[in-house]
Amino acid sequence: MKKRMDAWNANLYDSKHSFVSMYGESLIELLAPQKGEKVLDLGCGTGDLAKKLADFGAEITGVDKSAKMIEQARSKYPTIEFLVQDATELAFQHEFDAVFSNAALHWIKQPKPALTCIYNSLKKGGRFVAEFGGKGNVQAISDELVHQIEAEGFTFDIERFPWYFPSIAEYSSFMEQAEFRVTFAHHFDRPTPLEGKSAIKNWIDMFCSGMLAGIPERKKAGITAKVANNLKEVLYKDGSWIGDYKRIRVIGYKE
Repeated sequence: MKKRMDAWNANLYDSKHSFVSMYGESLIELLAPQKGEKVLDLGCGTGDLAKKLADFGAEITGVDKSAKMIEQARSKYPTIEFLVQDATELAFQHEFDAVFSNAALHWIKQPKPALTCIYNSLKKGGRFVAEFGGKGNVQAISDELVHQIEAEGFTFDIERFPWYFPSIAEYSSFMEQAEFRVTFAHHFDRPTPLEGKSAIKNWIDMFCSGMLAGIPERKKAGITAKVANNLKEVLYKDGSWIGDYKRIRVIGYKE
């Protein structure tokens, strides 16, 4: 499998995008971790939700594809096991009572092998609880970014679009093909405050800088400035930037 450059900025993630973990706290309620359970936190980032899971008394293993994220997680929470692993190549077999994933699965553009790996990681009777970006997620931002790239005379390669945002019908079907019994699937709007006056630039730098790959540095700043300017009427409300997030939550069981 082709190795991709680790472009994550763990410090920017923690300082300006802590909402990722904050919104995941209600997902923990859906998981309802029990003391002594073995839980895999898939796409654990810098480890904040893994720590909250551990506080319930669960035995946590956190995995993330980004070595930078894992390095930061280990430094913050040295008593928790964190591993660099790709979700489509997980090495676990029948080990976990639950797999938990917050804001990670939309980065995995091959959902079928990831779901097979998640299923194989679970013990019989184990559960998979996840939230991630669904159909229409951040569409205003991504559409405007593509528009401004092309307005500058560059061709946007769709392969550079970094996410997979499915409908619940599509994702539930893939879960069932992986032999999960799907017991819950919900697609909902979740308007998300973005921090600071440079929120759109920071968001693009954090989450989709790859969409600007190959564009000269002197052009990038102008493109992101135009994106922010054109989105102001749509996403800037009462003095704050509000991201147009649409999320999916799913629960599945391994019978």
